[in-house]
Amino acid sequence: MSNNCGCGIDQNFDGSSKSYKRVLIVIIAINLIMFFVELSGGVISKSTALLADSLDFLGDTATYTISLVVIGMPLATRAKAGLFKGISLLVIAAWVLGTTGYRVIFIEVPEPITMGAIGLVAFSANVISALLLVRYKDGDSNVRSVWLCSRNDAIGNLAVIIAASGIAASNTAWPDLIVAFVLAGLFINSAVQIIKQSRAELKQSAMA
Repeated sequence: MSNNCGCGIDQNFDGSSKSYKRVLIVIIAINLIMFFVELSGGVISKSTALLADSLDFLGDTATYTISLVVIGMPLATRAKAGLFKGISLLVIAAWVLGTTGYRVIFIEVPEPITMGAIGLVAFSANVISALLLVRYKDGDSNVRSVWLCSRNDAIGNLAVIIAASGIAASNTAWPDLIVAFVLAGLFINSAVQIIKQSRAELKQSAMA
């Protein structure tokens, strides 16, 4: 039996609580705002890592909205939503890898001060999101995917800040490119976890 009080959440929790829905709405708003902030910062600073992270914010806005819509629906529907989000993460990872590969050939050194400042704002936004979601981290694939994305985003933002420091110290683009590759790896890792749990839930719903 799922626990809807927001404490001791197990893997059957489908998000059907007013508190979780309120948290999700707040996080959707945070992600949409940060997409525009990071996109602008990435263009201004010429940072591949910031552009990659801005795309992730946009993807999270869309997928979190889907998560909100499917709350309370049958397990199969929620599992399909989780599967879609996992596949979306793989698409984002492919875009990041392709863009980073292009930048390796045509290297432009990012502007580290703008990059670091925007990275710090994004890190703060994702830490707030992760803290709001931490008590729901063990729900079904739909709920768990939201937690994984926010957690990984905070890790990625911290890496962007470190990369900005590395660029300032070395005057090369390599710290930015390395972080972009790391972000792609995080996206792939989360996608695999989400897809694996979603497929298991689809099998469970078929047997019910």
